[in-house]
Amino acid sequence: MNQAGRKTAQGQEIMRKFRAVAFAALVGMALTQGQVSAQDGDDDDDNAAAGAAASTEASPQAEKATRASKDVPELILGSKQDQFSASQKDFQLIAGQGYRWKITAAGGLEYKFHTDLFRNVWNNQIVINDLEVHMDGAPAWLEFDADGTIQVQFSTVRPGIYTWSVPDLADKGMKGTITIK
Repeated sequence: MNQAGRKTAQGQEIMRKFRAVAFAALVGMALTQGQVSAQDGDDDDDNAAAGAAASTEASPQAEKATRASKDVPELILGSKQDQFSASQKDFQLIAGQGYRWKITAAGGLEYKFHTDLFRNVWNNQIVINDLEVHMDGAPAWLEFDADGTIQVQFSTVRPGIYTWSVPDLADKGMKGTITIK
């Protein structure tokens, strides 16, 4: 092979390596584009501007998931007038969205809140009196031995219809559904 042929072969080899490196860089950027660290979703500052409230009236099909966590309407278990009431029975969420959900006991009873939702979402944290519990798994239930609020932060992963209840009081109407579309 003459000198001109060697230079052409070397140039082609350099171009192949350049293309391989450029392709690897492009793939790397594409893969990291959607990644978000768990700390980025840590919005326990109760800033109302961080996300709009999830509405059970609006159609979740029309909504799209955003990077900012949204507030689920607060669930209030019991009241001074009716210990077996629930402020809302059914909730509608969208898949792939981060949420903050305040669950409050207000009826003066001991409430054991149970839902199969927790096993089908990515749990970020539970906040009680500004104290955070970070988990690597789902809680079995939330128990209110006294009136108070527990905030659960999670990201929806699996669409479906999930149930919530206060098992000992479900026959008195303390139950409902959570639909993820």
